[in-house]
Amino acid sequence: MVRCPTVSYKRNGLFEHFEQQRYVRKQTPKATIEIGNKSYETTLGTYCWHHNGKGECVDTAGPVEILKDQTPINVRPGKKITFKMDYEPKPNEIHVEQINKNNSIEIPVKDNSFFAPNEKGIYYYSYGVWWMDEKEKNVSNGDAFYAFVIKVK
Repeated sequence: MVRCPTVSYKRNGLFEHFEQQRYVRKQTPKATIEIGNKSYETTLGTYCWHHNGKGECVDTAGPVEILKDQTPINVRPGKKITFKMDYEPKPNEIHVEQINKNNSIEIPVKDNSFFAPNEKGIYYYSYGVWWMDEKEKNVSNGDAFYAFVIKVK
């Protein structure tokens, strides 16, 4: 079960009332990536969020599909990539998936950063973040997936 701020979201689409208000925001937070001294926007994918007493949960296609028309960000092999989000509270669970040539692996993230692959190619990423409830185990107060694509040259 995933909980949006004032609703409990069950992946089968059923909602029930939930009283928590601290994650209220007009829309999901924006996330960017920083590579060197440049900042790049990410593309919002699937999310579950709340505003003005209404919960909204949206499913989208995966990173490869939603970024099919986007020009990849050129990156040198091994370059540090850092996630930035101007929002409090920060998500307390993060997972990053890397997709290359139909292969998908989870990438370890430390201090909101990871390193570009050393092998040349096009790499798609899904940056999944959750605001997990601190009192109820396995309950999310909101979640969002952000996508971006890089080209290692």
